[in-house]
Amino acid sequence: MKIEFVKISGSGNDFVLIDDRESRLADIDIEKLVRYLAKRRIGIGADGVIFLRKSDSASIAMWYYNSDGSEAAICGNGLRCAAYFARMLGLPAEISIETGAGVVHANVDGNMVTVSMPDVKLVANNVEIIIDTLPLVFDLFDSGVPHAVTMVEDVETVPVSYWGRIVRWHKEFAPEGANVDFVEVVDDNTIKIRTYERGVEEETLSCGTGAVASAVAAARKGLVKPPVNVLVRLPDTLIVNFEPKFPDAVNVKLKGRVDFVFEGKITLNERNFL
Repeated sequence: MKIEFVKISGSGNDFVLIDDRESRLADIDIEKLVRYLAKRRIGIGADGVIFLRKSDSASIAMWYYNSDGSEAAICGNGLRCAAYFARMLGLPAEISIETGAGVVHANVDGNMVTVSMPDVKLVANNVEIIIDTLPLVFDLFDSGVPHAVTMVEDVETVPVSYWGRIVRWHKEFAPEGANVDFVEVVDDNTIKIRTYERGVEEETLSCGTGAVASAVAAARKGLVKPPVNVLVRLPDTLIVNFEPKFPDAVNVKLKGRVDFVFEGKITLNERNFL
């Protein structure tokens, strides 16, 4: 069986995207397929895999899976890449997208894609976690998926993989676990972040829902004002705008660059998948 795909990057967050509007993959073990496609060196390699399917409530439906095969309700950068892919398939520049977190809207303007995001909600604040005698204080936000956010003086000195893994699995965030964001304030409208992503289980070059949660977290503390420029690891800049309703935020928008990487066909056979 051959599967056609495209690979698209949203500010360094890379995805394999598949047009499944005809439900050709209905009989496939999707989690197993995702793990194979996303595996670097033997598959295509990606932070996540996105399937575009028909929707009764929106222009298109986006089904998102992390690279470990786990399904997530939403992915901010994945949304932007899905909108770009939909445009490649002939859909309008402005569309609605059904996600596990509800219907959102997207606008594609060349390589710049803006998406609406779910309202951001504060779930828990001032959660102290001690790592090697160092106390770190996190606020847990739901920006479509859970993000534990902490402020640091210099993100470049943070051992993201080490700290992130501990916090991601910490009992305070059980049973779901959380994505983990380390945030440095640059100026009144700019932050720099590094994110350990749940489901990828390592630091990624960019995270859209993490950028949103981090911008709201910093604004809630009076450190920045929207719109917030979010400097991600690639390096690149995401723009997060929102209406503060502290401790929450509404009318959230995420904007940034999307880049087509390549397209192709991959063959599934007994040796590599079945």
